[in-house]
Amino acid sequence: IHSEPSEICFTSGGTEADNMAIRCSVQDLGVTHIITSKIEHHAVLHTAEEMAKKGIHVSFVQLDSLGGVDMNHLEELLQGNEKTLVSLMHANNEVGTLISLKEVSALCRKYDALFHSDTVQTMGHYDFNLKELDLDFLTCSAHKLHGPKGVGFLYINQKLSLNPMIFGGSQERNRRGGTENVYGIVGLAKALEEALTEVDSHHDHIQGLKTYMIEQLEANIPGVDFNGDAKGESLYTVLNVSLPPSEKSEILLFSLDLMGIACSGGSACSSGSDKGSHVLNGIGSNPNRPAIRFSFSKYNTKEEVDYAVSKLKEIYFN
Repeated sequence: IHSEPSEICFTSGGTEADNMAIRCSVQDLGVTHIITSKIEHHAVLHTAEEMAKKGIHVSFVQLDSLGGVDMNHLEELLQGNEKTLVSLMHANNEVGTLISLKEVSALCRKYDALFHSDTVQTMGHYDFNLKELDLDFLTCSAHKLHGPKGVGFLYINQKLSLNPMIFGGSQERNRRGGTENVYGIVGLAKALEEALTEVDSHHDHIQGLKTYMIEQLEANIPGVDFNGDAKGESLYTVLNVSLPPSEKSEILLFSLDLMGIACSGGSACSSGSDKGSHVLNGIGSNPNRPAIRFSFSKYNTKEEVDYAVSKLKEIYFN
């Protein structure tokens, strides 16, 4: 990813890394204003909410109906005199909408703001050159790229100096106390190495599955729709589907689960929640239409897509 070894701080995963970027920006870098969006991962949203309780000004950038960032509004928000941190995810984990890291970074540099991006969904699936992107913080979680659970990292631009959020020993260049998860770190490094070596072939295979599923759903489920920019420039590992209203909506996920189909009504982290998706609410999706998120990996096949579509059709029309 073209970073210096000293710029990587190993953590327990993406949630800790997001917390560290936001909390330490306030604690050590003088940030008094956080700009984020209402469709970020809860690791960012809930941390920003906690900072707001401590008197930090939190603003939410406007989004379009696909989940894209309104860059004009972002520039307006950056024009104050406050020391600002912009925290926007590279790809949304529910609808897959991508932002341009280069465009946001350039805008942040123009107004002397810090830029943190949660890249948990895209690390290992896209090439990153941190020398060119010019971010301040970037987060990664190993299990999102077929590595072990419970390990990740925070990229910290070498121009920044942070104090620990977790106190103890002087591990991770005195930025995170506690013995490192060596086995996890080795697993993360190997998983990332393999992912980036095979990124082009994996992209073609997985994008093919996503496109095929869109075609099959449109052919078999009348009235189906897709959230985010599913047919455009979006994260190729995620497809968010809106289905027609039905009395079977309440048992849809449960029925699919019994049939061996792993999907969710929101993010995997919130799959047990009954509050509905904050992401779909944030982009104004119709709350009366049940929504399902399907995720794809290099291990999935067209036969599995056919099975999922056939079972969905069976539930809806039988």
